[in-house]
Amino acid sequence: MSESIEQIDLYMDPFHVVGLLVHFIAEQFEKKKFDDAVLGVSGGIDSALGVALLVEALGAKHVTGLALPAGQSNPQSLADARLVAKTFGIRLEVQSIGDVIDSFFKGQKNPSRLRIGNVAARARMMRLFDWSLEHHALVAGTSNKTELLLGYGTWYGDLASSINPIGDLYKTQIRQLSDFLGVPESIIDKPPSADLWEGQTDEDELGVTYETVDKLLYLMVDRDYSVKALQRVGFPLTMIRHVTQLVIRNQFKRSLPTIPKISAKTIGTDFHLSRDWLT
Repeated sequence: MSESIEQIDLYMDPFHVVGLLVHFIAEQFEKKKFDDAVLGVSGGIDSALGVALLVEALGAKHVTGLALPAGQSNPQSLADARLVAKTFGIRLEVQSIGDVIDSFFKGQKNPSRLRIGNVAARARMMRLFDWSLEHHALVAGTSNKTELLLGYGTWYGDLASSINPIGDLYKTQIRQLSDFLGVPESIIDKPPSADLWEGQTDEDELGVTYETVDKLLYLMVDRDYSVKALQRVGFPLTMIRHVTQLVIRNQFKRSLPTIPKISAKTIGTDFHLSRDWLT
């Protein structure tokens, strides 16, 4: 095993992958009997790629973006969301969630940034699902594979969706496809942030760059490397342990609620209804 960290290549043929994802989106919308999609457009690269893929599959007139700023949101995020909407020709609605957050924490002393961030993420998803019901549109998710594995998202907040076209793409691959589909360079290049509080960035919170952690996760998850094999490639043991703990600790975010088995057919244990049965 002669690989080094620098030699690990997560390149995907963008033409092929985009074709697969566009077919997946079109097929799923047909099966679920929806014509329209709605998604949160944050001004970041993940939601920008989501917009690009949905437009390729459904057409711009069938895609609506909701920009959902809160009081602590960076004004540049809204400007970037408008840029994404203009670039791909979709409708963008701006709905502030600041009043929801203020009302929720009214009378409480010094709620932590984490609590405020989680409420903001869930308030955004409430708005998206309410809009989807009113307009009969399917909610598209924008969490990438790196975030899903590391648990970098709010349970029943930004992790909630009806369909997630980018959920099997590492952040590095998100950048590749975004460049291919014409996402503005300024959005591709800016530091990733959930925009939960002033100055917050993903990589500062994770304590590692996406470029490095993507390579580690790829070898760990997709290629089943052992700890010793990962060390031989050049990853520090402390990083391997930290990332492994994050993946294990956040498995609950990737699962349905645990149900105790009482009957012959328990949901999630014995009873798994394929979506294809519903067609």
